[in-house]
Amino acid sequence: MQIAIAQLNFHIGNFEGNLQKMLTAVEEAKTQGADIICFSELATCGYPPRDFLEFEDFIELAEKTVQDLAKAAKEIAIVVGSPSKNPVVEGKDLFNSAYFLANGEIKFVQHKALLPTYDIFDEYRYFEPANTFDIIEYKGKRIALTVCEDIWNIGNENPLYTICPMDEMIAKKPDFILNLSASPFSFTHAAERLRIVRANVERYHIPLFYVNHVGAQTELIFDGGSIVMSPNGKTFEELPYFEEAIKTYSLEEVIKGDQQQEQEKPKMQLIHDALVIGIRDYFQKLGLKKVILGLSGGIDSAVVAVLAARALGPENVRVLLMPSQFSSDHSVNDAKELAQNLNIQYDIIPIQGIYESYESTLKQHFWATKFGIAEENLQARSRGMLLMAFSNKFGNILLNTSNKSEMAVGYGTLYGDMCGGLSVIGDVYKTEVFELARYMNKDGEVIPENIITKPPSAELRPDQKDTDSLPEYDELDKILFEYIENRKSPQDIIEMGADEKLVRRVLRLVNINEFKRYQTAPVLRVSSKAFGMGRRMPIVGKYLS
Repeated sequence: MQIAIAQLNFHIGNFEGNLQKMLTAVEEAKTQGADIICFSELATCGYPPRDFLEFEDFIELAEKTVQDLAKAAKEIAIVVGSPSKNPVVEGKDLFNSAYFLANGEIKFVQHKALLPTYDIFDEYRYFEPANTFDIIEYKGKRIALTVCEDIWNIGNENPLYTICPMDEMIAKKPDFILNLSASPFSFTHAAERLRIVRANVERYHIPLFYVNHVGAQTELIFDGGSIVMSPNGKTFEELPYFEEAIKTYSLEEVIKGDQQQEQEKPKMQLIHDALVIGIRDYFQKLGLKKVILGLSGGIDSAVVAVLAARALGPENVRVLLMPSQFSSDHSVNDAKELAQNLNIQYDIIPIQGIYESYESTLKQHFWATKFGIAEENLQARSRGMLLMAFSNKFGNILLNTSNKSEMAVGYGTLYGDMCGGLSVIGDVYKTEVFELARYMNKDGEVIPENIITKPPSAELRPDQKDTDSLPEYDELDKILFEYIENRKSPQDIIEMGADEKLVRRVLRLVNINEFKRYQTAPVLRVSSKAFGMGRRMPIVGKYLS
């Protein structure tokens, strides 16, 4: 038997486009001699559809897409993920289902049993869990259909669930497992996926074909990396990361397991490629083309500019250099050099006159006060205003350049440097931004060396450095990582060797600045715990404040 995996980039709600993409893949799989082609979880409608699932018309379009695919299932069987209606009144209205299509009709449907409701997942909001499990026989082979999370509770080891779908199915003696997944990217998740797939194979001693989405859906990025695993626990092959792919495998060869191929997963390469596809898909799927951002001469805006140019092409990137009276000459020169290296359009618009006009207007109200945060924020907001003016006038969408460390502790100005339609590096700590810049320069200097080596500064007052307000980023990021990603308590972090006063100050800053993060752009997710949909904190909570 020949089994094709179709790792494709779907578009949420674009039923016609998704159908055509799958029909094209079916024809390609036929030329490769495939008997079965397998698409990913909720492929008909895209993942995650969220509250679109509450629209009757949306579900009917998904059902029609399945029917249209079934018509194409003549010389080849098609396995596809799609929502399906629950005929029972009690419970949720829908199932998250895997359809098996053959001979022009729907032959079998297996519903998903394990519905994740943690981090970015909210599936139990919409779907009823399966409570029956069966297998499908096709061309003499018995097939276990599973959907994503259903292989993540191996032998009931996962305390989130009380059932193990494959334990139920294995009693019916399947020859192999097909798993339809929508597994979002984080830079550690690819290795974890391989571990889970291998654990299933080692438990059940049959091959597993795991097909994943690729591409970005706003803040969620899917890396592909679909897996074919032999019964001996060897990875027969991993499909490419961040690329569409259609490939057919001989079941007999996979069972032999003579081949082993796993891809290397360097952290910075994964993050770089994820952010590039995140920007590209955000713009393409919204029908947008051009970006604008403020280029300060600092490392954050430099990294975002490089990512934007690589994602959209330098001809679609425009930057503004907006020096103030506090900006150093080298910052302007560094920004110009980077723009020239990238061959992107840049304009220089000094903001001193704008700032002084605000200062003059406010003088009678501010006369008894000292220069401080308000005056610093006037500069940041002047820059934000100029960027949004260019965005409105020329249609360039503004990219936000704040990093995760700054977002965590509120080191940014609402309606100023926190403006933007998409937060590109809001899930990348400052120390990682430096690593990413070094990675970008691996084949030759793109980001000027001075941008990487000079002390970070917002340049909103004379001789300002980030360390005037924050600890060194190495120290800060360790505390933030333990609190945000690992959910450690203050005492836990202190016992790990961090200074108690600093820990309590940093964690208080994280919590009292939640109101800022609620008002920022969607953040491209590259870690296991990003700000946004996967981290839901109350604004008015008292904890650690």
